[in-house]
Parts: sequence; structure tokens; C-alpha cells
Amino acid sequence: MTDLSSFAITRKWPARHPDRLQLYSLPTPNGVKVSIMLEELGLPYEAHLVSFDSQDQLSPEFLSLNPNNKIPAILDPDGPDGKPLPLFESGAILIYLAEKTGRLLSADPARRYETLQWLMWQMGGVGPMFGQLGFFHKFAGSQYEDKRPRDRYAAESTRLLGVLDRHLEGRQWIVGEYSIADIAVFPWVRNLIGFYEAGELVQFERFTNVRRVLEAFLARPAVQHGLSIPARG
Repeated sequence: MTDLSSFAITRKWPARHPDRLQLYSLPTPNGVKVSIMLEELGLPYEAHLVSFDSQDQLSPEFLSLNPNNKIPAILDPDGPDGKPLPLFESGAILIYLAEKTGRLLSADPARRYETLQWLMWQMGGVGPMFGQLGFFHKFAGSQYEDKRPRDRYAAESTRLLGVLDRHLEGRQWIVGEYSIADIAVFPWVRNLIGFYEAGELVQFERFTNVRRVLEAFLARPAVQHGLSIPARG
């Protein structure tokens, strides 16, 4: 049986099935990227809830796996050369799982780099901008009298949606075929108009291609399952 006891994180979140990939996460846009990916791939895994309410992400055990104290993170008992691999950063995890299984990231070099560019686009633009808009529109920032910060992020989020909408014209998915690019981007789009309640602010209704592909994404069974993993207490 695989022994993961040398990894400090397993003291706080014991592995009931140490032969399975261990996921440490929370169902946020970044967190569900990995749970959706695992569901799409059908890989056996064990999910552990990292509760922000109790600041689990700041615990020594979690920091031993991810010193940047962000979810998600994984511990794969069957990593390269058969050795356990700890890994953090959602984009890096998506690439790793795609390469591990040979799925959802094309082996064709041109298509592969096209997919990676859209993954980086999400990580460098969509995630940070949508997240800041959420803060200034729904959370503590909404109390600020000065609405220039909110409007700045609303304008940039709208611009990014426009980029995506134009690119999706005539395409079923971001790179034509379903890939890690879609898994990275659409949980954030869903969060923007759902949890952040910013649909009207960014005029989401006019981005018909984004709406179309978001609906197709949310209709996938693996997406429906992954969006609620790990289950909140």
C-alpha cells in the first residue's frame, strides 16, 4: 500500500485511500477547475475540504504542501517515476493531469500551445479581474463611496468577455475541441454572473457566444459533479 505519511498534510487530512490522488480544495472557481478535471478524466481521487472559515489554508500542514496558502493543491501518490508528487497552482495541476492521462490537451504542438495560451489568459486576466470585480461589487468594496475601482474592474471584465465572445464565434469550445482551457475559463464566467451577481454590470446578455458555450459547459455531467466538490460541511 502507498505510504503518504511522510507528507505533513496527511496529519490534518488523513488519506483513507492513500493509493488515490489526494485533492485539497474548496468549491471556488479555482478549486473546481481540478475537481471538474478529475471527474472528466475519471481518475480515482479523495477530496479534502480546506475550510477558509477555520483558516485551514494557513495551517502548518497545508503550508507544507502549498507555501502560497491558496487552494487547490494535490498530492498524487503515483507521480512521475512512480513517486508521490505534491503540486499547487490550478493551472499547473490541469497541465499535469492532462499530460498524465494524455487527455484534454492536444498532442499536436500548435493546438497544444493554443490551449496553453488560453489557460494563461484565464490565469493572468480573467481570474484576477473577475475576482477584483467581485470584491468591489459584492463584498467589502461595495461599501466604498468611490466607485472608480469597481468601474475599472467592470470595464476590464467586460473587455475580457468581449475577447472571449469574439473568439468563440463559430467555435464549439475555446480551441474547437473541449480542453483544459474551457475547464479553466468557464467556472470563472459562471461565478461572475452567479455568485458575484455582476451579470448586469458587465452586460452579460450581449455576449451570446459566451452564454452558449457556458450553457454547454454546465450541461456536462462531470462539470455538474465537480462544481460541488469538495462538499462543504
